[in-house]
Amino acid sequence: MHQLSPAAAADVVRLTPAARRRRLAGVAVVLALLLAGTLWGDDDEFPFGPFRMYSTRNDPNTPVISTRAVGLTAAGEEIKLSGGQVGLRRAEFEGQIHRIREHPELLGLLADAFEEAHPSAPELVSVRVVHRRLELADGRPTGGYTDRVVVQHDLEDGDR
Repeated sequence: MHQLSPAAAADVVRLTPAARRRRLAGVAVVLALLLAGTLWGDDDEFPFGPFRMYSTRNDPNTPVISTRAVGLTAAGEEIKLSGGQVGLRRAEFEGQIHRIREHPELLGLLADAFEEAHPSAPELVSVRVVHRRLELADGRPTGGYTDRVVVQHDLEDGDR
């Protein structure tokens, strides 16, 4: 065991019994919060609740929902409006879905960004948010899917 030099031992401050009790009470409170969060908590209580994305797993036969934004041309062609197409990451876009549902006209901003980045591309007449439900079997895609339009905004010349 290493012993402190007399000079270092003089600098050591010992906790009073009352300070030790306060410190132990604080530790007990944190441990109680961690236990309660582990048993009943959810993502909103993190770090006292489990971060479910990492602490649980889904049934490998449950479908997965993939959210995407697409623009439609007058010819009915779908153009992907995510990632490098408009400079918006998927997670950023998905985090704004609730706002887009309340204000579909915000999809016009995606059309603007696409047209600015791709001036020679066909003109968009509509922008949609689509949920693609991908079927899984044992955690692997089966190839089956269904699409559901959750928000649509038809563009007019004044929108851009």
